[in-house]
This record gives sequence, C-alpha cells and structure tokens, in this order.
Amino acid sequence: MNTFTGKTVLITGASEGIGRALALALCADRPRLALNARNEARLGEAARECAARGAEVLALPGDVSRQEDCARVVAQTAERFGGLDTVINNAGVTMWSRFDAVSDLSVFERLLAVNFLGAVYTTAAALPYLKDSRGLIVAVASIAGLTGVPERTGYAASKHALVGFFESLRIELAGSGIGVTIVAPDFVLSEIHRRAIGPDGAPLGISPMQESRIMTAEECARRIVRAMRRRDRILITSARGRLVRWARLLVPRVVDQIAARAIRERR
Repeated sequence: MNTFTGKTVLITGASEGIGRALALALCADRPRLALNARNEARLGEAARECAARGAEVLALPGDVSRQEDCARVVAQTAERFGGLDTVINNAGVTMWSRFDAVSDLSVFERLLAVNFLGAVYTTAAALPYLKDSRGLIVAVASIAGLTGVPERTGYAASKHALVGFFESLRIELAGSGIGVTIVAPDFVLSEIHRRAIGPDGAPLGISPMQESRIMTAEECARRIVRAMRRRDRILITSARGRLVRWARLLVPRVVDQIAARAIRERR
C-alpha cells in the first residue's frame, strides 16, 4: 500500500539516525520529501540517496530551535510542492548526566528548545497546510516521555512536554481530518548518543550505549512507517516500553527499577 505516493512529507532531523532512516524507508512510495537538519553536508548526502531511490527531494538546512527557520522550512516546502501532507517532528538532542553533576544548566534550555519548541514551531507553521490536506503529524518522542529515566532528566522533561502537547493537540484537532501519531522509541542506534550533552554542556563524543544490543534506526523507521500508514495514535517500539506504560500505574517502584537498570546496563 503506497500511502505516501505523490504526497509531501517534511522530516526534521533528517540527516542521520531515525530521521534519515525514515526518509529512506519512505522512498519506495516515491513521495515528495522535504528534509531538514542543521548539518548541510550530511543533509545533502541524505537527500542525494533519497533521490537515487526515486523520491523527489528538497533539502532545507535550518535549526528547529529557531522559530524563523521552522517557518521558512515549511513555507519553502509548500511553495516547492504545492502543499504539505505529513510533518514528522524528529529533530532531537539528548543528555547523559545525573542532575546533581550538571554544571551548565543551559543544557536544559537547549533540550527544550530543540526537542519541544522545535516541534511546536514546525507544527504551528504547517497546520494551515495540514488542515487543507487532512494530513498527518508525527511526533518522535521517547519512552523517556512516558516515564522517568535517570541521567536523562532534561531529555525526559522535554519528551514529556512533547507527548503532552501532541496528546492535547490531537483533541483540539478532532473532526479536522488531521491525524496525530506519537512515537515512543526505546534506545535506537544513532549518532544522537555520541552527541549527547554531558554535565559540562559539551558533547560526550562517544556513545555510552551497548550499541550491539539496541534497535537499529532502520528497524525503528520500518515500525514508524507502518504506524503512519495506519495513522496510529501511539507507537511504542519495545516490549519493555509497553510494559512500563501500564506497570507504572500499578507498581511504580518496579518501573523505577527497570529504568535504573536500563541506564546502568546501557541497553
């Protein structure tokens, strides 16, 4: 079922990781792809690979933490392709540090600016076009948006905000024809871990994860595309995540232990 054939899909954070994998996974449908990321060189590489796979592609460098960039990216997408059918709010940054070790609290501003406000700015600019197309909004959140996770306080806070925003927006949009799909991945193999912000505000430079033990970006993208085709309300990509969602209502201390062990074992 080629749901996205001829449709215009905007993906933020599309130069690597889940965003790039999503763009490549959608190419089989031959969509019109608008790809956004800050790194122009990596974005260009992703755009060329998508074009080689049959998609019509527009590369749009920009920083989602800047409202003016988000408005420009959406406007250029609509101008080039004549509208907008799907927005995938995927751009994100993460952190690895105990809160009591953080020496630079601007880390929290950066996490909220990218992970939360970037999606708000992009969605606000896209909403008029999505109303016309009765389109789809996808928010790539995290299991950390559904429960607390140690050493990820700022990241979890930004993802909780993201989930709350899009759950609320879904209710506001009832009857408009616009779908809202929230994605809560477990750990995914991605450069985001190497660029995770440490306690001093600088990137770690190395991944703290056991990378051989976590889901690939390609597998995560396949699951997201399947959820998008069905316009699912929420996708939780792991059994652990699905368990946590419900167990925290009944045995919250057990969920705390599961989250602590996941960080301790780095998988």
